[in-house]
Amino acid sequence: MKEYVASQTPSDLAGSGWYEILQAPESAQVLDNDISADWIIVGGGFTGLSAARQLDQLVAGTKIAVVDAQRIGWGAAGRNSGFMIDLPHDLQSADYGADAQKDITQIKLNRAAIAFAAQTVKEYQLQKWWDPAGKINGATDGAGMAALESYASHLSNLNEAHSFLSAEAMQQVTGTDYYAGGLHTPGCVQIQPAAYIRGLAAGLRNSKRNEIQIYENSPVIKIQPGTGPVIETADGRIQGGKIILTVNGHLASFGFYQKQLMHLFTFASMTRPLSATEQKKLGGQPCWGITPAHPMGTTVRKTAEGRIVVRNTFTFNPNMKTTDMQVHKLGVRHDKSFYNRFPMLSGVKMDYRWGGHLCLSRNSVPVFGELEKNLFVSCCQNGLGVAHGTLGGMLIARLAAERPCDMVNIMLESEEPSRLPPDPFLTIGAKARLWWSQSRAGKDL
Repeated sequence: MKEYVASQTPSDLAGSGWYEILQAPESAQVLDNDISADWIIVGGGFTGLSAARQLDQLVAGTKIAVVDAQRIGWGAAGRNSGFMIDLPHDLQSADYGADAQKDITQIKLNRAAIAFAAQTVKEYQLQKWWDPAGKINGATDGAGMAALESYASHLSNLNEAHSFLSAEAMQQVTGTDYYAGGLHTPGCVQIQPAAYIRGLAAGLRNSKRNEIQIYENSPVIKIQPGTGPVIETADGRIQGGKIILTVNGHLASFGFYQKQLMHLFTFASMTRPLSATEQKKLGGQPCWGITPAHPMGTTVRKTAEGRIVVRNTFTFNPNMKTTDMQVHKLGVRHDKSFYNRFPMLSGVKMDYRWGGHLCLSRNSVPVFGELEKNLFVSCCQNGLGVAHGTLGGMLIARLAAERPCDMVNIMLESEEPSRLPPDPFLTIGAKARLWWSQSRAGKDL
């Protein structure tokens, strides 16, 4: 029987601020014996849990097992900026846009994912962590404003709603005069990602249609697909009917799509809660979210709890790991970005810093489909795991359950991820491209 052995398993460092500000979870249920299940989902992030929820809706009276290497919400699902974006947002482009017809299709898919998540929020009563306020692309200089104009023109061609904000309007929203202007788009949803994903897991555990077990701190070390497929951890194994891999970049750890997936990290810092005096000094609205006009600039969010999150800097980490030293070093950049924007908050320090793993393909396409008999995959979310991960989970569950739809067919028609150049050209090229792109971000960084 053919088997795939993991060369490494996820090992993210200290929890993200999104995770740490939540109440500590109950003890993890670890896979420590041999069991059977009708469905085995490897990976408990946005993709894996969305797949479990879609299966819960499509089938009844079955056993669904979700297995994650870490705690739910500890990995990439809790390390992003929390934007569930409906519009084009290609991190490898100059202004997020792509081919018009491709963007129209992607918008349709993204909005289906948002609708799916909104239904989840309603059913599992997660409204506290869900804010359908849209988002703002913020520009800090003339180059940024030109990028916004270009993006707005693209949105107009797509008949998508958007509105410009002047520098004064941006200050009324954010409290800072750092921004030259902004572009508001209403369809994005801002979430507390770790809270949403943990709430989704809790709701699934209480399913009345199927028996759903979620195993945490249980890294999968071996996969044996085929008839009666099996996954193994260090202390247990599950034999089942079908396996769904939702491990994003760690797909390569099992030997799939090697030399086709790029492994990047991005980094964020979160302040302590602002005091009432500091909130008054800052001004602006209680909560808001800004993505930069330049894709390599700084994303900033102010939460309802009065914390400010800054996220910037991408690094090429082909080993799929970061270090405490790297997180600390880039945290210094976060402090500079923060104080440049908010000089009136000079006494405010960061409570949390973290890095998170992104998986991209060279041609910005996902990995989706049936790899071989009873082994399905939805991975490589190209830095948009909140929306694309939700979408991929929904649709891979439909494919595995033999409940196809037009959206599944669209995903199946996607190109294969392009092959990457061999090393050392890949490493040299990736680092040079990141340096060049981030240097062009200017004040946006």
